[in-house]
Amino acid sequence: MTSVTRETIDQWKSGMRGAVLQADDPGYEEARKVWNATVDCRPGAIARCAGAADVISAIRFARQNGMRAAVRGGGHNIAGTAVCDEGLVLDMSTMRSVVVDPQARVAWVDPGATLADFDHEAQAFGLATPLGINSTTGVAGLTLGGGFGWISRKYGTTVDNLLGAHIVTADGKFRRVDADNDPDLFWAIRGGGGNFGVVTQFEFEMHPVGPEIYGGLVVYPFEQAAQVFPRYRDFIEAAPDELTVWAVFRLAPPLPFLPAEVHGKPVMVLASCYIGQSADGADAVAPLREFGQPYGEHLGAMPYTAWQKAFDPLLTPGARNYWKSHNFARLDDGMLAVLNDGLATLPSPECEIFIGALGGHVGRVPVDATAYAHRDANFVMNIHGRWQQPADDQRCIQWTRGLFDALTPFALGSVYVNFLTQDETTRVDAAYGSNYARLAQIKREYDPDNLFRGNQNIRPAQ
Repeated sequence: MTSVTRETIDQWKSGMRGAVLQADDPGYEEARKVWNATVDCRPGAIARCAGAADVISAIRFARQNGMRAAVRGGGHNIAGTAVCDEGLVLDMSTMRSVVVDPQARVAWVDPGATLADFDHEAQAFGLATPLGINSTTGVAGLTLGGGFGWISRKYGTTVDNLLGAHIVTADGKFRRVDADNDPDLFWAIRGGGGNFGVVTQFEFEMHPVGPEIYGGLVVYPFEQAAQVFPRYRDFIEAAPDELTVWAVFRLAPPLPFLPAEVHGKPVMVLASCYIGQSADGADAVAPLREFGQPYGEHLGAMPYTAWQKAFDPLLTPGARNYWKSHNFARLDDGMLAVLNDGLATLPSPECEIFIGALGGHVGRVPVDATAYAHRDANFVMNIHGRWQQPADDQRCIQWTRGLFDALTPFALGSVYVNFLTQDETTRVDAAYGSNYARLAQIKREYDPDNLFRGNQNIRPAQ
């Protein structure tokens, strides 16, 4: 990387519509923060792009000056790839427009939009696209890695619903990509991460969901997990696509429907979302209440937007986070002993293990239809280390890694790319799976110099 002077940056930024921040500018310190507080990068400049023209200018400036480039959407990625030391950050966070055509059931979404932004507009028309579970997550990063959420069993991954995109590639060229225009590049951005350019607009197919769904939580004592776990597994394997139930293992938070005496005790939480006819919701989730004797439950009809925000209080920005993730075809009973040890040694009350249930439509899409390759992953587990103080870094990271290692014998060996941390470069092949070779060829065509390498990097084929 070359050294870029303030004068050079000042000359360039005069032609930008959005602001360009440097280290001594007001707002720089706040702009360099991301969701995960373990990430502490100091970029040489942060370009708050206001549109595609700014993106084109910023990419060309980075190339001409040999600067490392990072791209920020929601800034939520666990690995902190939204920022970098010394280089240029293309900050898309002010580009948050969401436009919905309810007749065509299509949405056009800017790269700085969050899930909350998207859902706010889409639910005005009773429409949705499969997205994540935390409303502060950025649509862009989630989509480029594949994306899944509460309605994926019915409607597939996020990229299964991507109709097209506008993208600026490493040569500074603006492109419309879809099934007919640059189809290889369109294929690659559906799961290949931010390796191929900067998306300035996404076009999504939408589906009738809400505005009301049925769901909520059933909280079991973990000591009943030997009974509840296999019943949950069998139940979700036979469940209709309209119903999704995830399992969460943690210490019971102070939820208002739980008795005070169980707060802080190990629990297995079944979180459900049913998007069929609301009148059928109670019957659809009723068996979840009968797997044992729960500590408490909170089930009922609610706005879809409320359920999309239900886990936000447990995922607020500013905490220190470290994740390790596995994909599973099936949940083995032997996993319970490992989970028991994990809960017995939790280094922080904020740590948790969640198992996201996929299958359904996700598994019926061919592996090579999109760059997202993990169609056999019926369950995605994220071991979520979360704590507040830097002094606890080592023991919380060691706990996460140890639990991950102990669960490895039960796993497929693949991993969801958006759950990879910054120290897992050796798992890149596992993240892109059988599609890696094709991705590397496309990378060579569109980014031969690997400008976009601040990610789980796909190196250009030789």
